[in-house]
Amino acid sequence: MRVSTRGDVAPFIVMDVMEQAARLEAQGRRIIHMEVGQPGTAAPEVARTRLAAEMNEGPLGYTGALGLPALRARIAQLYRDWYNVDLNPERVVITTGSSGGFTLAFTSLFDVGAKVGIGMPGYPSYKAILQALGLETVAISCAPENRYQPVPADLPDDLDGLLVASPANPSGTMLDREALSALIGAVQAKHAAFISDEIYHGIDYEQRPVTALEVSDDVYVINSFSKYFSMTGWRVGWMVVPEDHIRRVERLAQNFFICPPHASQIAALAAFDGEAELTANVAVYTRNRALMLEGLSEAGFTKIAPPDGAFYIYADVSDFTEDSLAFAREILEEAGVAVTPGVDFDPERGHHMMRFSYARATGDIEEGLARLKAFMARR
Repeated sequence: MRVSTRGDVAPFIVMDVMEQAARLEAQGRRIIHMEVGQPGTAAPEVARTRLAAEMNEGPLGYTGALGLPALRARIAQLYRDWYNVDLNPERVVITTGSSGGFTLAFTSLFDVGAKVGIGMPGYPSYKAILQALGLETVAISCAPENRYQPVPADLPDDLDGLLVASPANPSGTMLDREALSALIGAVQAKHAAFISDEIYHGIDYEQRPVTALEVSDDVYVINSFSKYFSMTGWRVGWMVVPEDHIRRVERLAQNFFICPPHASQIAALAAFDGEAELTANVAVYTRNRALMLEGLSEAGFTKIAPPDGAFYIYADVSDFTEDSLAFAREILEEAGVAVTPGVDFDPERGHHMMRFSYARATGDIEEGLARLKAFMARR
């Protein structure tokens, strides 16, 4: 049977690491998970309770393609509460996770062959989705001195769009308002599209994240309930688009997805009432971050850019290896700690980089760091 080239994308290596860890766990080993960017907590209790009640009330059929009006309005309120941005709820598009948002954004904004810039290191699925849609990925090598974020001088002249994440995956670094404004201005001067990935907003430590909507309305913003709201498997997120793009995105959403999952939307709306739980989760990440910064340094991983948000640390491990895939495999097999090799995020420079996630319970982080210290002491 003939196939298209769309499936010829690189694997998502962190998922492969998870499968390797699962095989070891099936053999009876206890594995500490520092590979996956998934909160160790469940969706807020109020969200689970609300959904259970709604399920007993009747069938959960299709919603509008852009999502439940009440959820769109509540997200618009979030922008007023967090950023002092007055947002028309009609501009909010509920999506099937942030991944559904990227698919809608890329198909709405770009024709086949368009050149879209992404920072390296960066979330690997950006490139895979762009490639599968017939778009050209322009890899922008972000310097450590810029904390692995792009700056205007990095941008080529012939871009059709730029996708930026702040806080970023894998580094956890953020762009302040001045830096974000400079990037948006540089992109708009090229008459290109700007897409802001903000799925780690709400998980920050020493300064709050800045949304691109504080700078311009002529941007696409993508967010998700997966990280701050601890709802990864529920597959519900959102996108904010300019007013004159609402109908074009709606047409695409109608045909691609019909609608986002109704049950997940109900839970997402209720999750806003779980603020105490969500704040407690961020307190755990804050504690874990402090432990990681100290513990990784003690283990010998000293070349890092301290994260401003999210729950990752991206470390230069060139003192120990030039093959992060093999090094990650060695750490998993010998120390029982799953970590993600940097080649997942930067195929060129990632061979001497490693990402450590601290999204799990503090006890797991403490045990994982103890194992890493012992492992490095034996090398």
